[in-house]
Amino acid sequence: MKDVQIVLESKPVNVSHDTYRRECRYTRGIHIPLKDFEQILNDMPQDIRLYFEFHNPGKPIQQEILLNGYSGLAKAIANYYLDKNGSIVSSINNGQDFYVKII
Repeated sequence: MKDVQIVLESKPVNVSHDTYRRECRYTRGIHIPLKDFEQILNDMPQDIRLYFEFHNPGKPIQQEILLNGYSGLAKAIANYYLDKNGSIVSSINNGQDFYVKII
């Protein structure tokens, strides 16, 4: 399996944040296969899942969708890949904003 890595963008990527009614601009993100992201969501504790839904209200979980990341999601992603295959997702869990692209 190919390791999941942080993607550094040369131009910011805009992701709508409907709760805040604005666009968020990210210069880094992570591209995650749909199947993996669905498992990450299923494994999330309820409080982290509620916060995910706060940041991404009503967004469908499907390929090509862009989602807003946050620290709880970063930790869930890092733990998922560490548990799944011992991979370390460099720089995901460092408190910096990021987007998620479902592939």
